[in-house]
Amino acid sequence: MQNLRSVIEHAQKTLRAVGHFNVADFIMVKAIFASAQALNVPVILGASEGERQFLGVRQIVDIIRSLRDEFDYPIFLNADHTHSLERAVEAAKAGFDSVVVDLSALPIEENVKQTQAAVEILKGINPSILIEGEIGDIGTGSQIHESAHDLSKAHTTAEEARKYVDATKVDIFAPAVGNMHGMSRSMVQGRDRKRLDIARIAEIKRATGTLMTLHGASGTDDEDLRKAIAEGINIIHINTEVRVAWRRGLEKGLSKDSQEIVPYKILPDVIDSVKEVATSRLKLFNNLI
Repeated sequence: MQNLRSVIEHAQKTLRAVGHFNVADFIMVKAIFASAQALNVPVILGASEGERQFLGVRQIVDIIRSLRDEFDYPIFLNADHTHSLERAVEAAKAGFDSVVVDLSALPIEENVKQTQAAVEILKGINPSILIEGEIGDIGTGSQIHESAHDLSKAHTTAEEARKYVDATKVDIFAPAVGNMHGMSRSMVQGRDRKRLDIARIAEIKRATGTLMTLHGASGTDDEDLRKAIAEGINIIHINTEVRVAWRRGLEKGLSKDSQEIVPYKILPDVIDSVKEVATSRLKLFNNLI
């Protein structure tokens, strides 16, 4: 079985990106894993601090390990958007494959200082764990916004990225390049798309030479995602699209029979809805369409 670093590096060499999908329940895990299996592509499941609190830190690790071991499959687990050293250490000790140390809300000097310390501590717990750092503003929370926020003034510069990566020694870097957490209502309705600063992605890649993640990719223009992968994005995060699909599938399942109370008769619609999103994104990220 390949480790996560080798999977990401192979994706980079073949001009693909590894799909990362946040999960908040077993239905999401089941649907996304089935999508990856059907396409025979690796996948990363992510759990933010809130999602880990809901699922259980050790419990989600055990679920992913059981799928990896039983099916001998490259499925990995990321501790997404971790804002404190305490929570990062908890995830590392539990067995997460990677941790996003997200201190992007802090002044850059303090972000660098605390991220640098976190990398040293987490690598001491597990030398093979991958640590991701982030600078720039892409908003907060996977939710539906009334309108898209203009975050263009907070785009990460190549020089900022180079200094940050050199100082912190993170394995993976997450920039702000037109990506944004959540989606606007017009994006959910398919009337609008996020647009990425492709030139800036290329500049940051040249300056840092490191692996790169695109957070907040839900609702992004497909062609922009293809170009972003070509210019050096190696992991792409999808969350809001999955949550929208989860809710739509649940509403469909509940609407079929107002008297039905058996979960395994209602939830297949949720699985199908989430699978549709995951499959379409994994095909795009892996050049299968």
